[in-house]
Amino acid sequence: MTFSLPDVTLFECLGVIGFALYVMNYTLLALRRVSGDCITYYVVNCSAASLVLLGLAVSFNLAAALIQGFWIVMSLTGIGLRLIRR
Repeated sequence: MTFSLPDVTLFECLGVIGFALYVMNYTLLALRRVSGDCITYYVVNCSAASLVLLGLAVSFNLAAALIQGFWIVMSLTGIGLRLIRR
């Protein structure tokens, strides 16, 4: 019996890293290690969404792409608003 590893592409790996960033960011928010009002939270969210969107290049899903686009736009809006307040 032989085992083979699945054929994983760079884009799939990037999508998984994006997932990990989402989970890490939400966990840090829930544990109050990061505030939902700090730029770091939005930068990590934007990075996660961008990586997941890249991961969708391999196996496209319109609904998933739309939600990632939404998170990118909202994260950039959050970053912009916080920079203006400074």
